[in-house]
Amino acid sequence: MSEFNHREIEKKWQQVWEENQTYKVEIDHSKPKFYVLDMFPYPSGAGLHVGHPLGYIATDIYSRYKRLKGFNVLHPMGFDSFGLPAEQYAIQTGQHPAITTENNITTYISQLKKIGFCYDWSREVRTSDAKYYKWTQWIFMELFNSWYNNESNQAEAIETLYAKFAVNGTTGVKAVCGDDVLSFSADEWNSFSESEKYKISLDYRLTYLSDAVVNFCPALGMVLSNDEVKDSVSERGGYPVIQKKMQQWMMRITAYADRLINGLDLVDWSDSLKEQQKNWIGRSVGAMVKFAVEDKPTTIIEVFTTRVDTIYGVSFMVLAPEHELVASLTTLEQKENIENYISETQKRSELDRMSDVRTVSGAFTGSYCINPFSGEKVPIWIADYVLAGYGTGAVMGVPSGDQRDWNFATHFGLPIVQILDGQVGIETQADATKEGKYINSGMINGLGYKEATAKLIAWLEERSIGKGKVNYRLRDAVFARQRYWGEPVPVYFKDGLPYLIDSQDLPLVLPEIDKYLPTEDGEPPLGRAEGWNYKGNEYELSTMPGWAGSSWYWFRYMDAHNDEEFASKEAIDYWQNVDLYLGGTEHATGHLLYSRFWNKFLKDRGYVPQEEYAMKLINQGMIMGRSSFVYRVKDAEKVTFVSYNLKDNYETTKLHVDVNIVENDILDVEKFKSTRNDIGDDPQFILEDGKYVCGSEVEKMSKSKYNVVNPDTIVEKYGADTFRLYEMFLGPLTESKPWDTRGIEGTYRFVRKLWRLFFDQNGKYLVIDAEPTKDELKALHKTIKKVSEDIEAFSFNTSVSSFMICVNELSDLKCHKKSILEKLVVILSPYAPHVTEELWQILGNSESITIQEFPIFDAKHLIEDSFEYPIQINGKVRATLNFPADMSKEEIEKLVLENELVLKWLEGATPKKIIVVPKRIVNVVA
Repeated sequence: MSEFNHREIEKKWQQVWEENQTYKVEIDHSKPKFYVLDMFPYPSGAGLHVGHPLGYIATDIYSRYKRLKGFNVLHPMGFDSFGLPAEQYAIQTGQHPAITTENNITTYISQLKKIGFCYDWSREVRTSDAKYYKWTQWIFMELFNSWYNNESNQAEAIETLYAKFAVNGTTGVKAVCGDDVLSFSADEWNSFSESEKYKISLDYRLTYLSDAVVNFCPALGMVLSNDEVKDSVSERGGYPVIQKKMQQWMMRITAYADRLINGLDLVDWSDSLKEQQKNWIGRSVGAMVKFAVEDKPTTIIEVFTTRVDTIYGVSFMVLAPEHELVASLTTLEQKENIENYISETQKRSELDRMSDVRTVSGAFTGSYCINPFSGEKVPIWIADYVLAGYGTGAVMGVPSGDQRDWNFATHFGLPIVQILDGQVGIETQADATKEGKYINSGMINGLGYKEATAKLIAWLEERSIGKGKVNYRLRDAVFARQRYWGEPVPVYFKDGLPYLIDSQDLPLVLPEIDKYLPTEDGEPPLGRAEGWNYKGNEYELSTMPGWAGSSWYWFRYMDAHNDEEFASKEAIDYWQNVDLYLGGTEHATGHLLYSRFWNKFLKDRGYVPQEEYAMKLINQGMIMGRSSFVYRVKDAEKVTFVSYNLKDNYETTKLHVDVNIVENDILDVEKFKSTRNDIGDDPQFILEDGKYVCGSEVEKMSKSKYNVVNPDTIVEKYGADTFRLYEMFLGPLTESKPWDTRGIEGTYRFVRKLWRLFFDQNGKYLVIDAEPTKDELKALHKTIKKVSEDIEAFSFNTSVSSFMICVNELSDLKCHKKSILEKLVVILSPYAPHVTEELWQILGNSESITIQEFPIFDAKHLIEDSFEYPIQINGKVRATLNFPADMSKEEIEKLVLENELVLKWLEGATPKKIIVVPKRIVNVVA
């Protein structure tokens, strides 16, 4: 093929790779392994836009490079295919979500294959495939059958807990469990029935049922995760979301809080990402304190505080509106206010409540509790800045030391008590200092912070009304969604208790239902399934959340078709963990925490060897859209649009226009008129030189902004190789950058210029067997060195620049030497696999370029033989002279003073001084 035709070349090689299974990988102990993983994509109906493949191109380049460096590379792809969008579409159309999902995946795969990724498609997995979610259900069952032993600091089989109870009862058992577990002796345990023992064990298992405050969307009939709620409405559909207490399956991720923090020291992740995780987990050291309610000595409000030293400054108690004691503490006089306040609070998401630090609101319950140290009455309020799921859902208000408490006390006229002589200006704001000595603080008056804290905690523990404690902001994870399109929970209910189905009955497959809405009784959609029960017992009707299937998928890629286990020991021991993981920052505190939790659990139970599964993680930046705008003239008799440079002569409104009908800022007016139904039948256009020029702006890529660019369009016009190179050329991988189709022309010219090193414009083959020159070898090895360093540093944009420089230099040198060009196409092949595979074959090679060795850099080719010195005479450069690079200063000085041109400029004068700076300059002063 002497003419460059990207369509034919790319179609040809994609077909060859698929037919030959070029990218299929097996366990190979003769090579070092390398595991490259892209974050699981959700296959939306819109397909890919040009921003999506950025990370995939980067991992593809790295995977191809590591293959060329001799590694056995696992680079798989699959789909996180359970999701709310497919279910919403099913509700609207009646079409089964499986059909929508299959269609979307087909589109995604087609688009991905057109870009030439080296995925091993034989390992593709889908979370909605029963063969896959069988093992998600199995992991759930393993979690249910486990407890966390704080003594061994790991999860263990529930049978070991039974064994401890049988010998010592609850004495000495250090378990992560519910707050109000029953205490019993070994004799009492052994006298319990099996049913009683089982019921007790439910408070210790790593997945359990509990009442939890959740984001409930009545219109959707389901619970939503925090990231599915924006500004108190559902992200999908914009329906109101309220806070509601419901019985939910929970995962005891809090058992792993310390290990989730400590494990960050083992991985190569960005400091900002690690910090996000640490902040989300929120480890804090403090004390639990019990406040008895006035006139109700058996009713206790327990708080966790990191500043027990401030307890004499408590002037009010605040409960979360959802706190279980609110109803019983509310007096008749305050009942209406409290109910109204709770109703308003339910309309706000937890995220809104946490982030809104300016608004002060609350309601008094009418009841009081007693400060255990001072004996003083403390009024009990409710306020939405306290959340039921954080700590105990109760906060002691110390306005002199906490700004939010100060704002609350000031707003409601509550006392502000100074507790340290080092506090200043508390009339105008809180002062959280720990400096100075305590005042107005009973038993700790005159003490410093450390002494006071130790004394107070000891006093609490002696009286069993509190204790020192490490607490976490992290909460146990809600593990249920009241929707259809998700993994069924392998649980049935008997006598009100949850039981696992037999493992031999996995997978528990989603049943067919008539429609995908909650039942008339308000049950989740699975309540519609007829005859769906387990041996006559009702199944759990909620399904697993979206993060379930994505919390272990990297293991399934290792052994995707194993029907006997989630992955074989051989596969797990060989592939070990992910060496490079790449995805967006939006998963920092969701997927990455949950998946690390599941990985640690599987390690505890002996199924995997690694504490952390993703050793290096890179968050790619976002490709922003370049929006185009037209300008509509206000108050015109007919709909009129004025070109960009003329708009200041009119009063206009700015409208987004489809970027796909704009080229170099020039609007295709006819396409605009035919594709927009909101501009009237015969709009008028005020043009510049016969053209309509659009304005532009960089924004997030979105359909609503008409700035989405389909990669299929780019690949069709310019080719996948050009597209891949251009995406990398846009800027550093981790930074956001704007997409501008205009710039792709330069990258396309580069690919054609590369082709011209092999064929001239008439199609004549130019490649020859000849010894390369020093300059040609220098150009090549300079590129080998730079590209190797850049790929290892994930600096792909500078690699593309190096390729362009190299091809320009070789073109200027008229280099058509086979020995140079062969190495060049191998270096370039990770970036532009189609054209390089074609050129490799044209060079006479029969084996694929993908199995070659990456060229070795030889430093000797970069050593300079000579240096061209500027000769400065009396402050001005008058000549340049070439000398060997290793020539001594004395020899250079001698030859300069003998040079005719230098002698001419000296005009017979004898030099007073001559300064030679090696490989820099020669300065002659006369």
